[in-house]
Amino acid sequence: MTDTITSAANPLAKRVKLLADRKHRRRQGAFVVEGLQPVWSAVEAGWEVETLLVAPGLLTHQAAVRMVEEQEQAGVAVARLGADLFQRLVDRDGPSGIAAVLRSRDGGLDSLDARPGSVFVALDRIANPGNLGTIIRTVDAVGGAGVILIGDTVDPYAPAAVKASMGSLFAVDVVHTPDASEFFTWAAERGVAVVATSGSADEDHWSAAYDPPLAFLLGSEREGLPEDLLARASRRVRIPMGGTVDSLNIGVAASIMLYEARRHAENR
Repeated sequence: MTDTITSAANPLAKRVKLLADRKHRRRQGAFVVEGLQPVWSAVEAGWEVETLLVAPGLLTHQAAVRMVEEQEQAGVAVARLGADLFQRLVDRDGPSGIAAVLRSRDGGLDSLDARPGSVFVALDRIANPGNLGTIIRTVDAVGGAGVILIGDTVDPYAPAAVKASMGSLFAVDVVHTPDASEFFTWAAERGVAVVATSGSADEDHWSAAYDPPLAFLLGSEREGLPEDLLARASRRVRIPMGGTVDSLNIGVAASIMLYEARRHAENR
């Protein structure tokens, strides 16, 4: 049994704090996930675990304790932290006592498998990590094939994105392409129809028929999709709205589109 780490000056504690910053995550190819369900999901999905961080005084879930023991026996590094230090390092109320430093994955478009029934979500310049995590979770819920990030976009390994995904980050392929043209070329080569969302589109979402493989393309929270991307899409649809609002949260919009595609698939 290793000594319990109690000092914030410990190199591992310092590293965990640094990994809250995007530039350090990119430089080191690693990120931190906290919480029983997300850590368990990462382990079961086969993600590379650098270090399991455990606060024995906080971790009371016996199955999780056994999982940590099994991982340690398999050669995974396990660091035991004092409860006070653990609570200072993690961004969560009522921490569960378990976290992990994981190796990030940097897959590109070619790593995605576009099959006849595949449904993707493509996000152009999304900025809010919580929205991204929510969309990843919804893609997982409907059995979607992946999330494609386009251009200057939020980091899927940002703490807020990881937290909002509730472990779905480890079940859904999330890739990045710096250029929208690469996305459209990839879609055309694989027969993936691109369905763009726009409040000014002529086609009503409720009247549309969705035949996969397809990718729902949504724009940034503030600006939506630029005209050149709308013009290149296979189709453009709008989500009907009443009341005083003229737009929806991007996570809500993606959920509406995804579940309608799921309903179409089940009714075939």
